[in-house]
Formats: sequence, structure tokens, C-alpha cells
Amino acid sequence: MTEQQEWTTIIRPKRHLLDLDLRGILHYKDLIYLLIRRDFVARYKQTVLGPLWYIIQPLLTTIMFTIVFGRIAKIPTDGMPHMLFYLSGTVIWGYFNKCLVSTSNTFTSNAGLFGKVYFPRLVIPISVIISNLFQFIIQFLLLLGFWIYFWSKGVSLPISWSLLLLPVYVAVAGLMGLGFGLVISSMTTKYRDLAFLLNFGMQLWMYGTPIVYPLSQVPQKWRIWVVLNPMTPVVEGFRKALLGVGTLQSWYILYAIAVVLFILFLGIIVFNKVEQSFMDTV
Repeated sequence: MTEQQEWTTIIRPKRHLLDLDLRGILHYKDLIYLLIRRDFVARYKQTVLGPLWYIIQPLLTTIMFTIVFGRIAKIPTDGMPHMLFYLSGTVIWGYFNKCLVSTSNTFTSNAGLFGKVYFPRLVIPISVIISNLFQFIIQFLLLLGFWIYFWSKGVSLPISWSLLLLPVYVAVAGLMGLGFGLVISSMTTKYRDLAFLLNFGMQLWMYGTPIVYPLSQVPQKWRIWVVLNPMTPVVEGFRKALLGVGTLQSWYILYAIAVVLFILFLGIIVFNKVEQSFMDTV
């Protein structure tokens, strides 16, 4: 007789859409770390400036916004210096944008890996969100440097309890990018056109968000439509907490959180369904 074997891991087919295997995700935390390290190293491998691009990209974007929208178009910035106003919006939007775009490529970019080895597929988008968080932290330190500079020059930058809400706005932006990214990633397995439309759509979305203009400059009759953009409360709240300016009501934030919870739940459900058969279509 042979001794009874004890298996450490048993892989079973998913029986329903809510079978998320969250315990399995925690079991693969080492894989998440390796994927984060891979993304961080491979992103700027064989580049001259390396991680400095994390700083150069938002800085050049902010300078362009300052020249075009601040100096030429002369759009008001709620009394804030142009560099500080535009950089604050660029940093928080950049984190959301990066999370959404990176997550949307989950199936198409990792099809070869998914077809060879088993692990919970949600590990990939989770690692993307965390790796992009490191990029955000670097850019936020740049923003903090400008904040200290303008504060030392006498610009009124109040320090209040609302600064404690900064992690909340960052979390909402990241989870929103994750939720929308999961939905788009699941749809691109069949409809590849979405991948081509994504970058264009993100540009339109950015201009529909108060990045280069404050919400206070939007006419009252159109303001509700801008607020219905779930990233509007995030950007305005982020600026309000950091700079003390912005048009923000409590229901704006509650609305953004409700959208995030809904789209994240929907994204996980759709992702969970598509991952069972996506190898037949990718």
C-alpha cells in the first residue's frame, strides 16, 4: 500500500461568479512582490534617466499647462500659483490614469503567462495598482517640494485636519482605476477596438475633469454634469486637502465612493467570469 499523499494546494474550477479565492491571493503575496519588482525594474530598463522620468513627466506636463492655460488662456486657478494648481491635479490624475490603462491590459499582456501556470488572476492587477502607487509617492514628494517652496514665499496654504483625507482620495483614485480597468480588460478579450479607443477616451475624460480649470469656473447650469464625473470629487478633494481651495460638498465624496464600490464590484465579477474562458478568445 502506498502512503496517502497530502496536497498543500487543490485547484478546483470556479462554480459561481462570487468565487473570488481571496485566500489564494494572500497565499501568492510573494508573487505580487515579484511582479511589483518586475514592473519597477522593466519599465525604465536601458533608459538613461531611469526613475527620474517619474518626476520629468508630470513636471513637463505642468509646465505646458502653465504656459497654455495659465499664461495664454488665463484661466483662473482659485488664487493658487499655476505650477502648484496644475501639478496637484496632474499627480492625482496620473495615478488614476496609470492604474486604469495598466489594468486594462491584464489579459492581452499576460496571455502567455496565464496559459502556462496557475495563480489567482487578480494578482496581476493588484500588483499593478501597488507598483503605480510607488510612482505616485515619488511624484507626490515633488508636489510637496513645490508646496514647501510656495509656502515659504508667503502663499496662503492652510494646514488642517483635511490633510488626513489625502490617503482616502488616493485610495479612491487607485480603486477606481482598478475597477474600470478590470471591466475594460475583460471586454478587450473580444473587442480589441477598445484598446485603440482607450488613450483617446482618457484624454477626453481628463478634460472633463477639473485638472486645468477649477470647478468654480464651470457655469452653475453645467456644474452638475462635471460633478457626475466620479474623478471630479477626487481631484477637487485632493486640492482642497492640500491647497485649501476647491469646490467640494460632502455628497460629492460620498457619490465618488459609491461609484468606486459599484464599479469595483462589477469589475471583479466580470473579470472573474471572463478569466474562465478568455484563453479561447485572446
